[in-house]
Amino acid sequence: MQRSVRLKSFELVARDINDVDVELLHALSISVRWPHRPKDWDLLRRAGHGIVAVDGIGRVFGSAMWFPHGDDFATIGLVITTPRAQAQGGGRWLMEQVLEQCGERNLALNATHPAYPLYISLGFTSEAIDYMRQGQVVPQTLPPMPALDGELSDLPSDRLGDITALDARAFGTNRARLLALLSDDASIATLSRGGEVVGYSMCREFGRGHVIGPIVARSDQDAVHLTAVHLKKLAGRFARVDTRERDGVFAEFLQESGLGVAETVTTMSKGRRFLNRESNGPWVYGLASHAWS
Repeated sequence: MQRSVRLKSFELVARDINDVDVELLHALSISVRWPHRPKDWDLLRRAGHGIVAVDGIGRVFGSAMWFPHGDDFATIGLVITTPRAQAQGGGRWLMEQVLEQCGERNLALNATHPAYPLYISLGFTSEAIDYMRQGQVVPQTLPPMPALDGELSDLPSDRLGDITALDARAFGTNRARLLALLSDDASIATLSRGGEVVGYSMCREFGRGHVIGPIVARSDQDAVHLTAVHLKKLAGRFARVDTRERDGVFAEFLQESGLGVAETVTTMSKGRRFLNRESNGPWVYGLASHAWS
């Protein structure tokens, strides 16, 4: 694989993302108006692998990361090219580097509108739309909620085993390592019925405020309660939920709580189909992030 590429008047070289100063990565995300803080980049680097495109004097022009979940599946994210490098082949070159590293794994990603044609050309298939919902949480009482069926409680980080099997069933593969990383700085809520955990949610600092996700539940009604338990603590503050639910009880609840749709991306896969919802089974109502799905 070509480890360098010439774009008009400058040449870029691929470097491991861990060898690049985090402040340069922060500046890269700022250049495309993405909300990632240096702390967010540090977490991403702990969770996965990646490359950065730099020029001869160390300026960063792009990035791409991949996050393995077992030996046969990975998600791709943080594919960024600076405005100067966009539409000059830099994004394709970065993706080719990452695809080589991923090998024969099945893949999934969330494509922004500008990047969508590139992923189509690389063999990815569209599966769903992801709605980025964000805003100031309505400071008054939350909208009316459905009746609670079960018991809500906090989950200590040392009891992650209580939710890993449930998450694997909803997500499609085991991501216990990622959940452990997220739990370091997250509050975790669970919903139980008859002594069995049937849903959970995480809330952590991210970008401009807080992100609530993953949210795993069996129904819209359960997802509402697992989200509301965090929103109650964030009244008047900025929050974000990324969801593939376009309408219905859960989507309406988010809208009425002050989280309107700010942007959409397309969930895509390469290899086996990524999204396979079971009838009456657990479902990912809220993504961990666009990078991890």
